[in-house]
Amino acid sequence: MPEFEDLIQAYQERVNQALKIALPPINNSRLVDAMHYSVLNGGKRLRPILVYLSSELGKTETSIADAAACAVEFIHCYSLIHDDLPAMDDDKLRRGKPTCHIKFDEATAILAGDALQPMAYELICSLDNLPDTTKISMVNSLTKACSHNGMVEGQMKDMQLNKAVSVDALDLMHEQKTGRLIEASIELGGLIGGLNSDELLILKAYGQKIGLAFQIRDDIIDVESPSSESGKPQGSDAMKEKITYPSLVGIKESKIRSQELAEEALEILTSLNLKTDKINSLTSYVVTRKN
Repeated sequence: MPEFEDLIQAYQERVNQALKIALPPINNSRLVDAMHYSVLNGGKRLRPILVYLSSELGKTETSIADAAACAVEFIHCYSLIHDDLPAMDDDKLRRGKPTCHIKFDEATAILAGDALQPMAYELICSLDNLPDTTKISMVNSLTKACSHNGMVEGQMKDMQLNKAVSVDALDLMHEQKTGRLIEASIELGGLIGGLNSDELLILKAYGQKIGLAFQIRDDIIDVESPSSESGKPQGSDAMKEKITYPSLVGIKESKIRSQELAEEALEILTSLNLKTDKINSLTSYVVTRKN
């Protein structure tokens, strides 16, 4: 998919420029240095891309789409900083570089994450050219995604899962830890694009499928891709004895499951009377990517 990969790169460059503007300027602050390091440290930018693609199903201003894209990436980066901490996943590499707490220290990493989270809501609330009702819906979507019943609970489950876990329990953990923010990213794009409530429900249903497919693919990449491609040590999940799709059902079944979810996601999109070509291409990319 060379053409679509070029399109992804264009969106990545767009959000990277927007993130540089949205971050506080470098001013000899260790905290701000850590924030810049963590946010501008590469990454797929899947969630911002989903904001852009779903917003383009309707119509919105460039500045609004950029702000929404930055908001979801700030939330995502905050979660990565905290997940990497020794008390959590204890990761040393993120995106091929030392994690924030390794580059700086644990306290600075915690505070950098703490600072990024409210900045996401500040970005949304500061959009003067967007109705208050839309901004409230956007904030509500993001807060639910990373609440005690969303991303944070998913991380808690991830640390507690044992080998006796069922596939359904693993699915729920992935949905909470990864899927909810992906769903919120798509919903934010739809909200700023002016889509109606039925269209938003379809997009959220799509997001639930593609969020799980994305995480399963991540589990597969951890097994199959070298660190030069994945940006983290190959086989790190197995070394930590983490419960993943490959460890539970095997690589072959994991690949089948991720592909099935992608096909189900594409089927859901057929209910939309909108031009979804770009999102369709993204769906295929999510379950075939190498990093």
